[in-house]
Amino acid sequence: MGRDNKQGKSANKGSLPQTPKNQKIAPDKASEEFSKEFMNMINSVTKEGKTKK
Repeated sequence: MGRDNKQGKSANKGSLPQTPKNQKIAPDKASEEFSKEFMNMINSVTKEGKTKK
């Protein structure tokens, strides 16, 4: 016999229980967060390129 494949509604369907509340980002701030991460990545790559020469 296989496992019970219950397909009912979950109480946590609308939330992310594995993410602490202080680390969640509001949807309207998400693009700002992505831009900061991309700028940090670009800056680190350009700094590495300058030090290798």
